[in-house]
Amino acid sequence: MTETTQPDTASDTPRGYGYCSWHQRFAEDVRLIDVIEQGSGSGGVQYACPPCVTAHQLTPFADRS
Repeated sequence: MTETTQPDTASDTPRGYGYCSWHQRFAEDVRLIDVIEQGSGSGGVQYACPPCVTAHQLTPFADRS
């Protein structure tokens, strides 16, 4: 029998600890919100924590259709 300390989440729902681009601090369970592509540069990404996703009505990148 295997015991885990991690909560059960859907395999297609990425979560992690990282920098929230909206409140500009580190937070748990950040979600990828936007990928910024540039033709000749490195581009970038924006992540948001759950409270900022709710407060700013953001749609995570993986949830877009």
